[in-house]
Amino acid sequence: MSNICIDQGLLERFEIGLNPSKIEKSSLPAHVLGYGEISTIFQIGNNRNVAFKRMPLFPNRLSAEEYVEKYRSYCHLLSEAGLNLPEDKTIIIEVPGRPVVLYIAQEQLNSDGFCHKLIHRINPVQAGQLIEQVVSEVSKLFRFSRQKSPVIEIALDGQISNWNAGQNGHTLFYIDTSTPLFRKNGIEQLDPELLLKSAPGFLRWMIRWLFLSDVMNRYYDHRQVCVDLAGNLYKEQRPDLIPVALKHINHQLPPDGKPLTQNEVKKYYREDKIIWTIFLLFRKMDRFFKTNILRKRYEFILPGKIKR
Repeated sequence: MSNICIDQGLLERFEIGLNPSKIEKSSLPAHVLGYGEISTIFQIGNNRNVAFKRMPLFPNRLSAEEYVEKYRSYCHLLSEAGLNLPEDKTIIIEVPGRPVVLYIAQEQLNSDGFCHKLIHRINPVQAGQLIEQVVSEVSKLFRFSRQKSPVIEIALDGQISNWNAGQNGHTLFYIDTSTPLFRKNGIEQLDPELLLKSAPGFLRWMIRWLFLSDVMNRYYDHRQVCVDLAGNLYKEQRPDLIPVALKHINHQLPPDGKPLTQNEVKKYYREDKIIWTIFLLFRKMDRFFKTNILRKRYEFILPGKIKR
């Protein structure tokens, strides 16, 4: 049971007064802590103890409740696999005429403890040790998943920004729990159509046809998760750490596979960067069309220019 205390009335007022396209014009103050593909992470008001992940995805309350049930199962599996997760709580908010919104309130960990920030402050030896910890946590989950397969398979996004070293700098916490990717007897438990909610309507058929299964499947593959983890170091402006990351990754990957190489990581990141840059551009075009031409509300909050 979570010890997080939430003022649901305040959260309802926040959602009612939120302007997703121009957050500075919202009626209650909030600070954006981060962006996901289907969520935005806020600090609301002066509450520095809780990070709120806002997910405006659901056509009705029942679908949101079903998502919460899968989210709880996913967090339980991650914990059973040995990962440390922050305290959390879920809140469903309904505003007439809008999508039903799920807020995942998560204990706000020390912002300086996020690993993508730490690797810029600590020395190269310490950075290598930190990456080794992250790689070990990822491997721990996939060992657990192989033991449970085919009854249960678990996925995760292992990139370095999804890990926090906590207050003591030794206990790693995994924070990207809001997309419950797991399978039971080979059947995906998350409705993949929910992942398309943030995509422009005119692109959904193409994403569904070309990319959706590939994107979801990559998070179930130990090697692909590690490729993404290493490639993410380009985005975080620390490509010099990729060789040490590969050393630890190749030590942890199953011995029957071929070693991961820097050329493979570089090629993957180059392609991934192009895809997500174009996707964000299309999302911004979609927002402009809906808000300025159709005069409709755009529910998702988009980042500015991302340095990659």
